Amino acid sequence: MTDAILIPVCDSAALEESGKGIRFPLTAGGEDANGFVIRYNGVAYGYLNRCAHIPMELDWNEGEFFESDGRYLICATHGAIYAPETGRCEGGPCRGRRLRTIVIIEKDNQVFWQADEYVRPARA
Repeated sequence: MTDAILIPVCDSAALEESGKGIRFPLTAGGEDANGFVIRYNGVAYGYLNRCAHIPMELDWNEGEFFESDGRYLICATHGAIYAPETGRCEGGPCRGRRLRTIVIIEKDNQVFWQADEYVRPARA
């Protein structure tokens, strides 16, 4: 693997288990968008903030991605529920489809995301 550029998101401590997520700007497929990172079962996961059903942001208030019991991510618009550890739609209008994963790396008590062919740092 080549040396990948890591883009900082937040301190590791800012992510609470099944709590509020942290949004970050990026470019997805050449369009301005947002990604987000959450913590579930002690692991940080990142996704493009775009429902697999219709491309709308998921959070019902900024950074609020989990449904009330903290077991699933939920689309505020369509009610689709996603497994936090895979991004797979477990119920709702996009059953079986997935959120677009963003590679997240935690090191030295910091959370970073890694660009790829589709998701890139936000345009200046």
